[in-house]
Amino acid sequence: MNSYATPVEIAGVPIGPNKPVALIAGPCVIESADHCRKLADFARDLCRKLGIGFIFKASFDKANRTSPTGFRGPGIDEGLRTLAAVRESCGVPILSDIHDISQAKAAGEVLDALQIPAFLCRQTDLLVAAARTGKPVNIKKGQFMAPNQMKQAVDKVRSSGNQRVLLTERGTFFGYGALVNDMTGIEEMRAFAPVVFDATHSCQTPGSQGNQTGGRPEFAGLLARSAVAAGADALFLEIHDNPAHARSDAATIQPLDAVEPILRACIRIREALSK
Repeated sequence: MNSYATPVEIAGVPIGPNKPVALIAGPCVIESADHCRKLADFARDLCRKLGIGFIFKASFDKANRTSPTGFRGPGIDEGLRTLAAVRESCGVPILSDIHDISQAKAAGEVLDALQIPAFLCRQTDLLVAAARTGKPVNIKKGQFMAPNQMKQAVDKVRSSGNQRVLLTERGTFFGYGALVNDMTGIEEMRAFAPVVFDATHSCQTPGSQGNQTGGRPEFAGLLARSAVAAGADALFLEIHDNPAHARSDAATIQPLDAVEPILRACIRIREALSK
């Protein structure tokens, strides 16, 4: 049995062993301030009803779009203002990703937690810059990384004196245009840090639609249940009130009516494991 890492708290929401499953959710990218508030209110109210913690996530810049014409978001200045307004009006913690060390300081002054995108999880300077903000850092596991290799990414953050690190499993490349999840990796990574499971990105079929990524969104619930049964401490879901018109990740983003069934099943699994 692994010696599990201690829980990490994000603005009052604990994530880790012996804690209820938590939810990190929101649209893939900031589409508008009103849209973010609508989704934050929805997820907040649902999580309160279910008795679990909630952290709102949306990207201010999607720097890794498949196509150069893909919508990237409002940028860091407007995006951080929007996220700060969501926290103030909805009363929820906020999280977003950074892609460059120049973004770390400004993001750290506004966000409750910073996220490192999967393709950048080996970038030492970016990890250290995020760590030095003093905010919790959620590192998404690269699709090219083995679970045990993520210890080095965790160590890079902790070497700067920041002990609050999360790891997020989001699938591994398997052949061309498909992802596979190794659920044993969740147990491996929990020795280094609490683990979040990204159920929506794990359903992607990268680049399968030519100039954009496709996916199998119907499998998000199955993967989420499997991950929580394997020990995942939190879920990451991208959600949208009109998935077909989402401006990023429309192929895998979850409709609002799918969220509660996924969460209820995962809560029951988590509770069963604690008995």
